[in-house]
Amino acid sequence: MVQCVILAAGEGRRMRPLTGSRPKVMLPVANRPMLEHLLCAVRDAGITDFIFVVGYEEAAVRHYFGDGSAFGVQVRYVTQKRQRGTGDAVMSAEPHLKGRFLLLNGDMILSLEDIRSILSSPDQVLGVCYSEHPQDFGVVTVHSGTVTGLEEKSENPKSNLINAGIYLFDMDIFSNLAGIVPSPRGELELTDALLPLIEERRLMAVTLSSWSDLGCPWDLLGANENLLKHLTSENHGVVEEGVVLKGPVSIGKGTVIKSGTYIEGPCIIGEDCRIGPHAYIRGSTSIGNGCHIGHSIELKNSIVMNNTNIPHFNYVGDSVIACGCNFGAGTKVANLRHDKQCIHIGGVNTRRRKLGAIIGDDVLFGINCSVNTGAVVGNRCRIAPHSYVDGIIGDDSVVKR
Repeated sequence: MVQCVILAAGEGRRMRPLTGSRPKVMLPVANRPMLEHLLCAVRDAGITDFIFVVGYEEAAVRHYFGDGSAFGVQVRYVTQKRQRGTGDAVMSAEPHLKGRFLLLNGDMILSLEDIRSILSSPDQVLGVCYSEHPQDFGVVTVHSGTVTGLEEKSENPKSNLINAGIYLFDMDIFSNLAGIVPSPRGELELTDALLPLIEERRLMAVTLSSWSDLGCPWDLLGANENLLKHLTSENHGVVEEGVVLKGPVSIGKGTVIKSGTYIEGPCIIGEDCRIGPHAYIRGSTSIGNGCHIGHSIELKNSIVMNNTNIPHFNYVGDSVIACGCNFGAGTKVANLRHDKQCIHIGGVNTRRRKLGAIIGDDVLFGINCSVNTGAVVGNRCRIAPHSYVDGIIGDDSVVKR
């Protein structure tokens, strides 16, 4: 019986400010933590024995998943007390492993079909996928289905195949791990343990049909959009007369959709929300629990986390908004440059032509604020009325007009 190890110990610094109070693997996509999507796909492929390697804000993972029984699986936990690299994380799981095991990075979305394809191999496997920007990842070379090379983030990549962070290993991988030494950045790297397998031509490549790497906040939007394509309509709340629901819309228990609201699916709305009256919610939007999306609001292609209020005359597009935020009346988020070029954040090309803002937890906006494309607002910020918000704003900042 194959077991599954999921690496879920990291903070995800590139995900800041969203990871200020939660581990990256607990960030929601289509209203469920990314780790839940991964667990369910692996479970549906036939694996029920999981080991989660946790660390940063691990209580959130333990509380949500418990012993796994609510998901029809068994979950055990190993704490990586110091972030000493992926190789160290895998070694910490060794005492719980009995044989062949699937190893996954916790910050990605995989399809059931690809997991089944990897599990069907009799060999040790590295999952790979094609990328239009392989220089951002570990680059893999393959010949006749066998991995022949692996190079980390090369400026001149030898192929457009990248390491997707999914592996199928035998227990002899631990002999290789025992021999690795810290990398130049001071970490024990799992990829160093792959080199003997590659040299001996004992590592096979399986090309994935789909893969979502969730390394940066804006990656959540693409993954959310892809997952919502498979949404089916459900209504466990109250929909008043005069509401238009077009396409697949899922409405949680205790939620009220007030008259005059127009919702274009796919859209998922959590429990105990108040939507409208006269709100316009466009496709690929996920709204968490306890949110208020109020009068004359337009909201599109965004992730809104629990207990956030966007209540009066607001526009928000292509944005990720964390928990407990409040938008003053008339505050709007821009999502498109005048020159229609890709938006950069902190010098990083997001490769998105439309991107609004990334907003941390407990951010309060005054009335009539303007938030520019690609703005990042840290946790617990206070934005005065009529302010213009641009660039990266640190945690606990006060922005005045």
